[in-house]
Amino acid sequence: MPTHANALAVMAKAPIPGAVKTRLVPFLSITEAAELARALLIDQLNHLKAISTADLYLAFTPQETEPLMRELAPPEFALLSQIHGDLGARMQNIFATLFAKGHKNIVLIGADLPPVPLAHFAQALAYLDHPEPRAALGPSTDGGYYLIGLNRQLPQVFDDMTWSHDQVFVQTLGKLRAMRVAALKLPQWFDIDMPDDLTLLRSTLDSSPKETAPNTSRILSALKSPKKTVWIC
Repeated sequence: MPTHANALAVMAKAPIPGAVKTRLVPFLSITEAAELARALLIDQLNHLKAISTADLYLAFTPQETEPLMRELAPPEFALLSQIHGDLGARMQNIFATLFAKGHKNIVLIGADLPPVPLAHFAQALAYLDHPEPRAALGPSTDGGYYLIGLNRQLPQVFDDMTWSHDQVFVQTLGKLRAMRVAALKLPQWFDIDMPDDLTLLRSTLDSSPKETAPNTSRILSALKSPKKTVWIC
Protein backbone atom coordinates (compact mmCIF):
# COMPACT_ATOMS: atom_id res chain seq x y z
CA MET A 1 0.00 0.00 0.00
CA PRO A 2 1.21 3.53 -0.68
CA THR A 3 2.41 5.71 2.17
CA HIS A 4 0.38 8.69 0.97
CA ALA A 5 -2.89 9.20 -0.87
CA ASN A 6 -0.94 11.57 -3.12
CA ALA A 7 1.59 10.60 -5.76
CA LEU A 8 3.96 12.68 -7.86
CA ALA A 9 5.61 11.11 -10.89
CA VAL A 10 8.34 12.54 -13.10
CA MET A 11 8.49 11.27 -16.70
CA ALA A 12 12.01 11.04 -18.06
CA LYS A 13 14.03 9.63 -20.93
CA ALA A 14 17.42 8.33 -19.94
CA PRO A 15 19.98 11.07 -20.75
CA ILE A 16 21.77 9.16 -23.49
CA PRO A 17 23.54 11.14 -26.25
CA GLY A 18 21.46 11.21 -29.40
CA ALA A 19 18.25 10.18 -27.62
CA VAL A 20 17.34 13.33 -25.67
CA LYS A 21 16.92 17.07 -26.38
CA THR A 22 17.41 16.42 -30.11
CA ARG A 23 15.76 19.72 -31.06
CA LEU A 24 18.69 21.49 -29.41
CA VAL A 25 21.01 19.85 -31.95
CA PRO A 26 22.99 21.09 -33.87
CA PHE A 27 23.02 24.26 -31.74
CA LEU A 28 24.38 21.93 -29.04
CA SER A 29 26.30 18.77 -29.73
CA ILE A 30 24.50 15.53 -28.91
CA THR A 31 26.80 15.15 -25.91
CA GLU A 32 26.03 18.64 -24.62
CA ALA A 33 22.30 18.06 -25.11
CA ALA A 34 22.49 14.84 -23.10
CA GLU A 35 24.53 16.53 -20.35
CA LEU A 36 21.89 19.25 -20.11
CA ALA A 37 19.09 16.66 -19.93
CA ARG A 38 20.96 14.82 -17.19
CA ALA A 39 21.48 18.03 -15.19
CA LEU A 40 17.83 19.08 -15.53
CA LEU A 41 16.68 15.64 -14.35
CA ILE A 42 19.01 15.48 -11.35
CA ASP A 43 18.16 19.02 -10.24
CA GLN A 44 14.42 18.43 -10.62
CA LEU A 45 14.51 15.22 -8.58
CA ASN A 46 16.64 16.73 -5.84
CA HIS A 47 14.31 19.72 -5.72
CA LEU A 48 11.24 17.48 -5.37
CA LYS A 49 12.69 15.54 -2.43
CA ALA A 50 11.31 18.32 -0.24
CA ILE A 51 7.74 17.17 -0.92
CA SER A 52 6.66 15.10 2.05
CA THR A 53 2.93 14.82 1.29
CA ALA A 54 3.23 12.51 -1.71
CA ASP A 55 4.94 9.29 -2.71
CA LEU A 56 7.56 10.08 -5.37
CA TYR A 57 8.12 8.14 -8.60
CA LEU A 58 10.47 8.35 -11.57
CA ALA A 59 8.77 6.94 -14.68
CA PHE A 60 11.63 6.24 -17.05
CA THR A 61 12.28 5.00 -20.57
CA PRO A 62 13.78 2.95 -22.16
CA GLN A 63 13.36 -0.07 -19.91
CA GLU A 64 16.96 -1.27 -20.21
CA THR A 65 18.26 1.95 -18.63
CA GLU A 66 16.88 1.11 -15.18
CA PRO A 67 20.38 0.76 -13.60
CA LEU A 68 21.34 4.23 -14.88
CA MET A 69 18.08 5.80 -13.69
CA ARG A 70 18.42 4.17 -10.29
CA GLU A 71 21.88 5.69 -10.05
CA LEU A 72 20.57 9.17 -10.94
CA ALA A 73 17.42 9.11 -8.78
CA PRO A 74 17.50 9.96 -5.08
CA PRO A 75 16.41 7.06 -2.84
CA GLU A 76 13.12 8.83 -2.14
CA PHE A 77 11.98 7.94 -5.68
CA ALA A 78 10.53 4.58 -6.68
CA LEU A 79 11.13 3.64 -10.31
CA LEU A 80 8.45 2.82 -12.90
CA SER A 81 9.20 1.72 -16.43
CA GLN A 82 7.16 3.47 -19.12
CA ILE A 83 5.34 1.36 -21.69
CA HIS A 84 5.84 1.68 -25.43
CA GLY A 85 3.44 3.99 -27.24
CA ASP A 86 2.81 7.64 -27.86
CA LEU A 87 2.96 10.23 -25.10
CA GLY A 88 -0.74 9.91 -24.32
CA ALA A 89 -0.59 6.14 -23.94
CA ARG A 90 2.44 6.39 -21.70
CA MET A 91 0.87 9.04 -19.46
CA GLN A 92 -2.37 7.11 -19.19
CA ASN A 93 -0.47 3.97 -18.21
CA ILE A 94 1.40 5.83 -15.45
CA PHE A 95 -1.87 7.13 -14.04
CA ALA A 96 -3.46 3.67 -14.25
CA THR A 97 -0.47 2.08 -12.50
CA LEU A 98 -0.47 4.61 -9.65
CA PHE A 99 -4.24 4.47 -9.15
CA ALA A 100 -3.93 0.68 -8.99
CA LYS A 101 -1.36 1.09 -6.22
CA GLY A 102 -4.02 2.91 -4.17
CA HIS A 103 -3.14 6.55 -4.75
CA LYS A 104 -6.07 8.98 -4.90
CA ASN A 105 -4.51 12.20 -6.22
CA ILE A 106 -1.77 11.94 -8.82
CA VAL A 107 0.38 14.62 -10.42
CA LEU A 108 2.60 13.96 -13.42
CA ILE A 109 5.31 16.24 -14.81
CA GLY A 110 8.12 16.04 -17.33
CA ALA A 111 11.81 16.01 -16.52
CA ASP A 112 13.03 18.63 -18.99
CA LEU A 113 11.97 21.59 -16.87
CA PRO A 114 13.79 23.96 -14.57
CA PRO A 115 12.77 23.08 -10.99
CA VAL A 116 9.02 23.68 -10.72
CA PRO A 117 8.00 25.84 -7.73
CA LEU A 118 6.87 23.54 -4.93
CA ALA A 119 3.82 25.72 -4.34
CA HIS A 120 2.44 24.56 -7.70
CA PHE A 121 2.36 20.96 -6.46
CA ALA A 122 0.77 21.90 -3.14
CA GLN A 123 -1.91 23.85 -5.00
CA ALA A 124 -2.60 21.00 -7.42
CA LEU A 125 -2.78 18.28 -4.77
CA ALA A 126 -5.04 20.36 -2.54
CA TYR A 127 -7.41 20.96 -5.45
CA LEU A 128 -7.47 17.28 -6.40
CA ASP A 129 -8.36 16.22 -2.85
CA HIS A 130 -12.10 16.34 -3.54
CA PRO A 131 -14.91 13.77 -3.88
CA GLU A 132 -15.85 14.94 -7.38
CA PRO A 133 -13.70 14.31 -10.48
CA ARG A 134 -11.07 17.02 -10.82
CA ALA A 135 -7.99 17.80 -12.87
CA ALA A 136 -5.08 20.22 -12.56
CA LEU A 137 -3.19 21.54 -15.58
CA GLY A 138 -0.04 23.63 -15.74
CA PRO A 139 0.25 25.41 -19.10
CA SER A 140 3.68 25.68 -20.67
CA THR A 141 4.90 28.55 -22.79
CA ASP A 142 4.90 26.42 -25.95
CA GLY A 143 1.16 25.73 -25.78
CA GLY A 144 1.40 22.33 -24.11
CA TYR A 145 1.34 21.54 -20.42
CA TYR A 146 4.15 20.80 -18.01
CA LEU A 147 1.91 19.28 -15.33
CA ILE A 148 -1.27 17.26 -15.28
CA GLY A 149 -3.00 16.03 -12.15
CA LEU A 150 -6.04 13.76 -11.83
CA ASN A 151 -8.10 12.27 -9.02
CA ARG A 152 -9.83 9.79 -11.36
CA GLN A 153 -8.79 7.65 -14.28
CA LEU A 154 -9.77 9.71 -17.33
CA PRO A 155 -8.28 7.92 -20.35
CA GLN A 156 -10.36 10.10 -22.71
CA VAL A 157 -8.04 13.01 -21.88
CA PHE A 158 -5.19 11.24 -23.66
CA ASP A 159 -7.08 9.52 -26.49
CA ASP A 160 -6.94 10.80 -30.09
CA MET A 161 -4.46 13.56 -29.30
CA THR A 162 -1.71 14.91 -31.49
CA TRP A 163 1.19 15.99 -29.31
CA SER A 164 3.95 18.59 -29.60
CA HIS A 165 1.98 21.51 -30.98
CA ASP A 166 0.77 24.81 -29.54
CA GLN A 167 -2.85 23.77 -28.93
CA VAL A 168 -2.30 20.79 -26.61
CA PHE A 169 -3.23 22.70 -23.46
CA VAL A 170 -6.34 24.27 -25.04
CA GLN A 171 -7.51 20.97 -26.50
CA THR A 172 -6.98 19.14 -23.20
CA LEU A 173 -8.91 21.81 -21.31
CA GLY A 174 -11.69 21.48 -23.89
CA LYS A 175 -11.85 17.72 -23.34
CA LEU A 176 -12.15 18.19 -19.59
CA ARG A 177 -14.93 20.72 -20.01
CA ALA A 178 -16.81 18.38 -22.36
CA MET A 179 -16.57 15.67 -19.69
CA ARG A 180 -17.74 18.16 -17.05
CA VAL A 181 -14.55 17.67 -15.06
CA ALA A 182 -13.56 20.74 -13.05
CA ALA A 183 -10.02 21.83 -13.86
CA LEU A 184 -7.53 24.06 -12.07
CA LYS A 185 -5.21 26.15 -14.25
CA LEU A 186 -1.85 26.51 -12.54
CA PRO A 187 0.72 29.25 -13.19
CA GLN A 188 2.60 28.99 -16.47
CA TRP A 189 6.04 27.34 -16.60
CA PHE A 190 8.31 26.18 -19.41
CA ASP A 191 10.30 23.25 -20.67
CA ILE A 192 13.56 23.19 -22.56
CA ASP A 193 13.19 22.13 -26.18
CA MET A 194 14.64 24.80 -28.46
CA PRO A 195 17.81 26.95 -28.36
CA ASP A 196 15.85 30.09 -27.40
CA ASP A 197 14.59 28.24 -24.31
CA LEU A 198 18.15 28.31 -22.99
CA THR A 199 17.97 32.10 -22.71
CA LEU A 200 14.81 31.87 -20.58
CA LEU A 201 16.41 29.11 -18.53
CA ARG A 202 19.48 31.25 -17.83
CA SER A 203 17.30 34.20 -16.82
CA THR A 204 15.17 32.05 -14.52
CA LEU A 205 18.14 30.46 -12.78
CA ASP A 206 19.97 33.79 -12.46
CA SER A 207 17.03 35.09 -10.41
CA SER A 208 16.75 31.92 -8.29
CA PRO A 209 18.75 30.86 -5.25
CA LYS A 210 22.07 29.29 -6.27
CA GLU A 211 21.14 25.94 -4.74
CA THR A 212 17.95 25.61 -6.84
CA ALA A 213 19.60 23.94 -9.84
CA PRO A 214 23.37 23.67 -9.33
CA ASN A 215 23.97 21.02 -11.99
CA THR A 216 21.99 22.85 -14.67
CA SER A 217 23.66 26.15 -13.80
CA ARG A 218 27.09 24.56 -14.14
CA ILE A 219 26.24 23.09 -17.55
CA LEU A 220 24.76 26.37 -18.77
CA SER A 221 27.87 28.29 -17.81
CA ALA A 222 29.84 26.18 -20.29
CA LEU A 223 27.36 26.48 -23.15
CA LYS A 224 27.12 29.19 -25.77
CA SER A 225 24.11 31.48 -25.79
CA PRO A 226 21.59 31.31 -28.65
CA LYS A 227 21.55 34.26 -31.00
CA LYS A 228 18.31 35.81 -32.11
CA THR A 229 17.72 35.91 -35.86
CA VAL A 230 17.66 39.48 -37.15
CA TRP A 231 15.61 40.05 -40.28
CA ILE A 232 16.67 42.94 -42.51
CA CYS A 233 13.87 44.21 -44.74
